Amino acid sequence: MIKKSLLLLSSVLFTYAISAQDLKAYQLYNKNNQATTFQEMIKSLSDYDVVLFGEHHNNSIVHWLELKTEKALYALKGDKLILGAEMFERDNQEALDKYLEGAIDAKEFAKEARLWPNHNTDYKPLVDFAKENKLKFIATNVPRRYASMVAKGSLDTLNILPEDEKKFIAKLPIKVDMATPGYKEMITMMPEHSGDRAMNFVAAQAIKDATMAESILDNLKRKQLLLHFEGDYHSKEYGGIYWYLKAAKKKLKVAVISIFESDNDDLPMPDDAVLTDFNLVVPADITKTY
Repeated sequence: MIKKSLLLLSSVLFTYAISAQDLKAYQLYNKNNQATTFQEMIKSLSDYDVVLFGEHHNNSIVHWLELKTEKALYALKGDKLILGAEMFERDNQEALDKYLEGAIDAKEFAKEARLWPNHNTDYKPLVDFAKENKLKFIATNVPRRYASMVAKGSLDTLNILPEDEKKFIAKLPIKVDMATPGYKEMITMMPEHSGDRAMNFVAAQAIKDATMAESILDNLKRKQLLLHFEGDYHSKEYGGIYWYLKAAKKKLKVAVISIFESDNDDLPMPDDAVLTDFNLVVPADITKTY
């Protein structure tokens, strides 16, 4: 009898040990810090005009979830779904369109557009799904050369550009409001006494945010949903792109997905997190794509 009891106890302990070792690849939370599911998130997002999906550019699980989100929203919205991404710059829209239409292949697309180094692993699947289903994909970001001009000089340097180049930038003048979430934080990240250089750095971020917001608004039509992919810093805490969208069109329904990393296998929400509509917590040691 004692032997049987010991065997039963050992079996129970073994089962508990195995279950305790179960790991999660991600955990979603809503804006009330309540755990939620992917299905619940998708159902909610389908009612928005714009979804800003923030990412860590090298996080494999986030890129996988981006594609799953794109596919799930397509299943609900069909051709009313539009895609857009920070990773493609406005002056590369023609090349992106040709690729989507099948006029050029992936190799030629890489020659004609300034693709990110991790394009093939992380962003090509997003574009290819749009191509397969004849969905519109918008190159929303400002060409990097203009952001570089501002970072090295100031916003005023954009005024000297010819008119045919200004079309690739949000309408000037661009307002930079230091009350925008994230911008004050950027100042604190700069070396002490950096002065004007720090403000130029913020302004360079602002022209990206403003241009992406304008690109979204210019391409969004009634009853459509535009799913946009961007670095988390461009939308975290309802700042960046979100701020410019709301400043231009207050009644626009915009959802933000934010990302956090955790060393805890249970993937709790960090205590200091500023929550948005949906909040994705992933393991800090998840495989990085670069």
